[in-house]
Amino acid sequence: MAAKGSTPAVELEVGEQVVRISNPDRVYFPALGATKLDLARYYLGVGDGIVRALRERPCMLHRYPEGIEGEKVHQKRLPHGAPRWVQTVRVHFPRYDRHADELCVTTLADVVWAVQMSTVEFHPWNSRRADTEKPDEWRIDLDPMPECDFATVRRVAHVVEEVLAELGAVGYPKTSGGDGLHVYVRTHPDWDFGQVRRAALAFAREVERRTPEATTAWWRKDRDPRAVFVDFNQNARDHTIASAYSVRGVPAATVSTPLRWDEVDTVEPRDLTITTVPARFAELGDLHAGIDDTPFSLAPLLEWADRDGVENPSG
Repeated sequence: MAAKGSTPAVELEVGEQVVRISNPDRVYFPALGATKLDLARYYLGVGDGIVRALRERPCMLHRYPEGIEGEKVHQKRLPHGAPRWVQTVRVHFPRYDRHADELCVTTLADVVWAVQMSTVEFHPWNSRRADTEKPDEWRIDLDPMPECDFATVRRVAHVVEEVLAELGAVGYPKTSGGDGLHVYVRTHPDWDFGQVRRAALAFAREVERRTPEATTAWWRKDRDPRAVFVDFNQNARDHTIASAYSVRGVPAATVSTPLRWDEVDTVEPRDLTITTVPARFAELGDLHAGIDDTPFSLAPLLEWADRDGVENPSG
């Protein structure tokens, strides 16, 4: 029986599973009036895309039990009460000599169950459970500084596109769901986190050489406040960013949304939300659907790192 004053639970058929959504009318995004059930239905609407982005990766959950105006919980370990069909992957945290069994998405039902557990944002590792110590995803995070406008982010993104093309690498851009852009490149899982991070810094420094609007300065005080920080550190072990199709825990309920390169100059990230992205997905499909088809070898970037004397960066 539902508690007094609460709305009865809703059962959603998700593939072979039935996922029970309790408190479906709880408002998660007050500015939009969007509820927990709306959030679950959003993820159903982009199902193939969100599962592709998360598949078999350790995944940290950003949970908001009372909606986005309440407390935010960073959840590494799988929440208690998971059905038997929800899978996990064990990862080790050397600093504390501890392990955590993190969510390992294999089906859309896993995602919807996580929403039932108040998850809004999904933050996967850039490695998979087959070998969590060998990333298969190089992430280029274009993070604007406080006085940097989005037009500058766009220009730096095209420099990234140019350098990737010269390398023969295929980049898959997406909005961050905030003020920046991300570009993902599928890689062969032949290198550890330190090597991937070193390669990412070598690439970022090449972008910095080509445009004064980009910076790789590690300390914030050393960065031009009008520049875009090419954040190589997002490739460090246990660093995560919101996945493609992840909703962000902000009032506008923006979504980290895959783009075509020809959209970079016109996209307005604030227009890509839980209310608009499902229709876009229905029309365009998953723009990252081909990412597994074009793995890139990091060997040329590691040669650049050797050439430039790039050490494994601190931080």
